[in-house]
Amino acid sequence: MIGWVDASSGASGDMLLGALVGVGVPLTVVEKAVTAVAPEPVALTAETVSRNGFAATRCHVDVPDSSTHRTWRDIATLLAGAALDAAVRSRALASFERLAVAEATVHGTDPADVHFHEVGALDAIADVVGVCAALEHLGLEQLVVSPIAVGSGRVTGAHGEMPVPPPAVAELLRGVPSLAGPGQAELCTPTGAALLTANATSYGAQPAMSVREIGVGAGGRDPRTHANVLRLFVGDPADPAERAHGTKAPLLLEANVDDLDPRLWPNVIAALLEAGASDAWLTPILMKKGRPAHTLAVLVADDRADAVRTVIFRHTSTIGLREIPIGKTALDRSMRTVQVDGHDVRVKLALHNGQVVNVQPEYDDVARVAADTGRPVKDVLADAVAGSRRFRAQNPPQH
Repeated sequence: MIGWVDASSGASGDMLLGALVGVGVPLTVVEKAVTAVAPEPVALTAETVSRNGFAATRCHVDVPDSSTHRTWRDIATLLAGAALDAAVRSRALASFERLAVAEATVHGTDPADVHFHEVGALDAIADVVGVCAALEHLGLEQLVVSPIAVGSGRVTGAHGEMPVPPPAVAELLRGVPSLAGPGQAELCTPTGAALLTANATSYGAQPAMSVREIGVGAGGRDPRTHANVLRLFVGDPADPAERAHGTKAPLLLEANVDDLDPRLWPNVIAALLEAGASDAWLTPILMKKGRPAHTLAVLVADDRADAVRTVIFRHTSTIGLREIPIGKTALDRSMRTVQVDGHDVRVKLALHNGQVVNVQPEYDDVARVAADTGRPVKDVLADAVAGSRRFRAQNPPQH
C-alpha cells in the first residue's frame, strides 16, 4: 500500500492525526502509543467537522496545564524508556530530532539543550508519537507528499512578530517543495513540517494509484479563504512496470560519484555482479564546477534490487540512487558449439521470431583456448567466428 498527502492547504500535527484516523487507523492505536510516552495524562478525541464545505475529522489533544519545559534531550529519554514498538520509536525520534535541529539552527544553540514549545509541550508529544504510531499501523511502502503550503504574511510567536513561514518551518523545509498557498496566515506548523519531512519517501503530485481510503484532517481554524484541511489518500500502486505475467520490470539504478578512488571501481563492479546485477557499467561525466566524476549504472531484476542497493551503499560513497523501471525486449537465445584447434568454443545464437539474427562466440571460451594453445586471442576469435557462420546460414533471417 502507498499513501499520498495533499498538503496544499498546510499541515499540522492535529491535521495529520485527523487524516490518519479518517482513513481507518483506530484511535486506540494512537492513544496506546501516546500514553506510553506522555509523562502526564493526555486525552484524545475525534469528531466530524466541516471546513469550508469539506467534511473532515478533527482530532483533539487535551492536556493539563503544565509549566514543565522539556528539551530534546528530555524527549529522547522519554522515548527511549517508553513501551513502544521499535519502528514507532524510530519514527518519533527522527521527527523530534528534525524539530530540535531546526530550532537550534535558527537560534544558534545546541540541539540537545534547546528549550522551545514545539519540542517540549505535551500536545507536541501527542501529535508526533500519535502520527508515527498511526503511520506504522498503516504499513505504507511509500508516502508521497505534495508541495507543502506554508502561508504568507506575518505571525506573532514567542519571539515576537515574524514573517511566514517562521524560521523553524523554513529551515525544516529546506530542499522540500513548498509554496505560499491560499490566504494570508501560517498554514504549516513546525510539528507538521517535521512529521512530513521525517516520514515522506518522495514529494510530488498524486502517484498512479488505486485509492482505497481518503482521510480528511481538519485544522483548528475555519477561514473563509479555503478549506483548512489536509488529505491523505491510501491505496495500491498502479505500476506501469508490472508485466502481464505479474512480475516487475528490471530496474536501472544510477548514481553520480565524484569522490571515490578510481582504483576501487573494478571491485565495485565485481561485487555488483556477484550480488545479482544483470549488468553494471561506468560512464565518465563532468559535474558542476568542472569536477570529473562517473555515473554508475546497474541493471538488476526487481527481486535482486535490495541486495544490489546494499552493495552500492557499502562499496561506494554515494548517498542516493535514481531508480528507473526499464522496459526490455529480450531475444530468444540458444547455445551451440564449434571446434577450434580441437577445443570447444560455445556460440550464442539470438533469434527473433524463430530466425537467427545474431551469432557470437563466447569470449571467455576464446580466451581459454588461446591460453591453452599459445595462439593470439584475435586469431582464435577469427576462427571461432568463421566456424559460427554455418549457424546463420542454416537459418537465415527473413527480410
